[in-house]
Amino acid sequence: MENAKIKSFTDLNAWKEGHKLVIEIYQITKNFPKEELFGLTNQLKRAAVSTTSNIAEGFSRQSFKEKAQFYSIARGSVTEIQNQLLIAKDIKYLTADKFNKAAEQTVVVHKLINGLIKYSKNQNT
Repeated sequence: MENAKIKSFTDLNAWKEGHKLVIEIYQITKNFPKEELFGLTNQLKRAAVSTTSNIAEGFSRQSFKEKAQFYSIARGSVTEIQNQLLIAKDIKYLTADKFNKAAEQTVVVHKLINGLIKYSKNQNT
């Protein structure tokens, strides 16, 4: 990552891939039963939006400690999504293909957030 190229949180690969995950979650939850609207559907959407929101907020913070706090929350939200996707698959709300696609995207986002935390730490030293 070069600072000259990173002018906004939307330039971060972690945010870009996280945004793809948000869109994916919104698409797959459209087919969930209506009785899940305030349950699993809502939880998945909130965790997905939390991921990119915390990446964005962390980007605007000055110290590594502050950045790491928000990036860690984002990483936790991704793990929450992973758990909720497993539940959705196990109760047959998701096909194996849809589950695999979304689960693979969570792994990508998780790794990128880890890289973002490491990068921020190195910039602080």
